[in-house]
Amino acid sequence: MPVRSLHSSVLRWPSRAEVLEAVTAWARRLPLPGLVAVGVFGSYAPGDAGVGSDLDIVVILETSELPFERRMALLPLEELPVQAEALVYIYTRAEWEQRDKRSLRLADTLRREMVWVQGSS
Repeated sequence: MPVRSLHSSVLRWPSRAEVLEAVTAWARRLPLPGLVAVGVFGSYAPGDAGVGSDLDIVVILETSELPFERRMALLPLEELPVQAEALVYIYTRAEWEQRDKRSLRLADTLRREMVWVQGSS
């Protein structure tokens, strides 16, 4: 989401550093039992994000009773400084360790680009 530029009425898109700092603070506040790690990948990881870029996040939990497709609802994504609905993955540790078997292409992308803001795999 655009932010005000200091005391000006001009809006600007938050920088990579601002977004990563906000995600780090957000990750610390997550009320998820068994939280192992939170990471960012996609355009914000290498710094290629521009105006309108969304945020791609991985959250790893020790375990979860919920099916994979329902876990995203646990996250207060509205607290993040930019849109984060396109790619948000919440894996259990066991699922994370098996990610190569699910999608080799995604696993390669995650290995290359991941910036861990809390914990690590």
